[in-house]
Amino acid sequence: MRVHFMSDFKLLVTGCKGRMGQAVIDAADAQGVPVGAAIDVGDSLAAALELSHCVIDFTSHHFTDELLAECLKQKKSMVIGTTGHTSDELARIKEASKTLPIVFASNFSVGVNTLFWLTRKATELLGPDFDLEVIEMHHRLKKDSPSGTARTLVEILADVRGLEYDKDCRHGRFGDVGARTPKEIGVHAIRGGDVVGDHTVVFANVGERVELTHKASSRDTFAGGAVRAARWLHGKPAGLYDMQDVLGLK
Repeated sequence: MRVHFMSDFKLLVTGCKGRMGQAVIDAADAQGVPVGAAIDVGDSLAAALELSHCVIDFTSHHFTDELLAECLKQKKSMVIGTTGHTSDELARIKEASKTLPIVFASNFSVGVNTLFWLTRKATELLGPDFDLEVIEMHHRLKKDSPSGTARTLVEILADVRGLEYDKDCRHGRFGDVGARTPKEIGVHAIRGGDVVGDHTVVFANVGERVELTHKASSRDTFAGGAVRAARWLHGKPAGLYDMQDVLGLK
């Protein structure tokens, strides 16, 4: 017999016809969390939210504004797993978190969040003599670049080094770009096949190199983490949280 996480707590899963939507539904079932509603394009968001307490969204950042507006109207908590948001969209998520509890993360995998933690520690320990590069690979259908996870990794590196993402990040290299500067952080996106998500952080110095790598072979890791985040979020006060909060890594 399956034991439900909480009988009066139900999820809304968006994009239910997609691969991630199906994975989230399966993960919710595995964790004993009831799905109150599951919607896709053309379905009523307002009606589905009325049947749920928390929404998990992995669809598109273009849908985020509509989702925020309805969740604010109905006072529903949110787990946002979409990436590629504009600065204006990010600002609206932060503003909504003053009213709603929101978990917003670039990656919901426990392993990737361990990679985030290790990346920060390694950057602190290795010091400024090591050059920093991030390499990510995803399936051929991924639309945004770099991945949200790669951006988070670069942001961690920049934070430790006292750098700025927009100013010091270099997206790939082409032509006569000159020697690598000591401050720049390189990030490189590879696309092909059905790769779920590979991320490597390279720390390179003269005579030695350290690499931290995470490879995902199934979307189930992301889906399971998102459901775990929704469970953790239940009853939390308004605020903007991430998976580091959910996993107690802060």
